[in-house]
Amino acid sequence: MSPSVRPIRPHLPEPAGTNWAGNLTYFAREFIEPRSLEELSQAVTLTSGPLKFLGSRHCFNDVANTSGTMVSLARFEPLTAENLELIIDDSPRRVRAAASTPYGVLAQVLDALGLAVSNFASLPHITIAGAIATGTHGSGDGNLPLIGDVWAFEVLTPQGTVRRAVRDGSGDLPFEAGVHLGLLGAFTFVEVMVEDSFHVRQDLYQNLPWDSVFGQFDEITASAYSVSIFTHWNAAAAEQLWLKSRVADDRPDGAEGTFLFGARRATTKLHPLPDTDPIHCTDQLGVPGPSFDRLPHFKMGFTPSKGEELQSEYLIPRENAVNAIKAVLALGDQFRDLLFVSEIRTMAGDDGWLSPSPGDSVGLHFTWKQMEREVFAFLPTLEAALAPFGARPHWGKLHTFEANQITALYPALENFLAIARECDPDGRLRNDYTARVLGY
Repeated sequence: MSPSVRPIRPHLPEPAGTNWAGNLTYFAREFIEPRSLEELSQAVTLTSGPLKFLGSRHCFNDVANTSGTMVSLARFEPLTAENLELIIDDSPRRVRAAASTPYGVLAQVLDALGLAVSNFASLPHITIAGAIATGTHGSGDGNLPLIGDVWAFEVLTPQGTVRRAVRDGSGDLPFEAGVHLGLLGAFTFVEVMVEDSFHVRQDLYQNLPWDSVFGQFDEITASAYSVSIFTHWNAAAAEQLWLKSRVADDRPDGAEGTFLFGARRATTKLHPLPDTDPIHCTDQLGVPGPSFDRLPHFKMGFTPSKGEELQSEYLIPRENAVNAIKAVLALGDQFRDLLFVSEIRTMAGDDGWLSPSPGDSVGLHFTWKQMEREVFAFLPTLEAALAPFGARPHWGKLHTFEANQITALYPALENFLAIARECDPDGRLRNDYTARVLGY
């Protein structure tokens, strides 16, 4: 051990606490928070037994849980304007930063340099590493999942070896293994592709008729750079339509009018939840602002609530979207009392071996009340209704899929597992989740 490296001591008992929602208590026997690559290497190589890495704690299931050593990357190499590495003498333009950096932090540092990433999830608080690991996405017909902005990533394996994946295939790790569920090691650094900063405006409409959704779905989702439909699956209409448009983009005919696709333009700010103060939502009503302060639904300065919700999401091949939406709408009376709100979003497909959206897809997202027993009792019904349409669960949210179902949905699973075994031959990164969901 280098004498300049501070020894890492675990904090006991029950050191790791809970996830973001508070529905899961981590049961690791020791908890370590390294601040540098040297300390992280110690945490990996000087411990034994089961091992997992923790980011923003935004997963709602046990994908990151372990009975052994939990390594939190919350304090690892915090990003500042001084230590952000710009790579501008090569194509594509990109920046190198710690993978544990939250998107909102990266965006603010980039904005000061006149740069931006192309898209965000609804919360800017999640980390780059977590988004890669679970295939997290934002919205927009032409927007890839968030891994789509990643040019390269580096992994510290449980063996203490640094592996590198590059989108052009020049690394020693396949880029297609990026969605990895924590089975490769600690994601240490990433190179994220950037573009010139841009502004976005949000225009909201209310009471979008289902007839419009079914008959004009492609037109609706193509009507802005990023589109979200919020619904409680009531028979009459979807309650809200959010259009996020790049200010320089041509706006669709009628977007400045009172009605669009049969929905009425909102004249006051809205929260996705009815009767909820929209103070924490990013600015609306057509007021332009920086992309990082419009593309997420919620502001970075707002600390998300804890212990008040659960989440599930299913990714549907684009061609099956309307029929899948109809199937869920038919179930509305069975689960509406469990629901805070649902969101319907689209994304372009990517080619990751474990990507939940390997082709152009539609995400059906469910924000549940903190009624875990009742939600889990209903999920098999929901999943059975979506099964004919090729639904894949979001890896980090609540679902009841097991290995036999996943194997049928992911033909390249064995390709991924071969790389996982190579990076972690002792199986330290496996856990109850991977055994149940991947059979690994």
